[in-house]
Amino acid sequence: MKTTTLGVHETLELHELMTFKSLCLTKSSTMSGFVQDNELINLLKQDVSQTKNHIQTLQQFVPRKEQ
Repeated sequence: MKTTTLGVHETLELHELMTFKSLCLTKSSTMSGFVQDNELINLLKQDVSQTKNHIQTLQQFVPRKEQ
């Protein structure tokens, strides 16, 4: 079975995407507590859910140390 490893630049890009998505998750979660419009609250909650899924998907590509 062939194992594929990411290059250094790909690992850095992945880290940057994960950082950005984490920031988006934090911002949407925080802002939903300040918003009073129900439609906007629903949009923010939807964004939180989708962003969590995006982060989980990206985590599949994070290089793991072999034991």
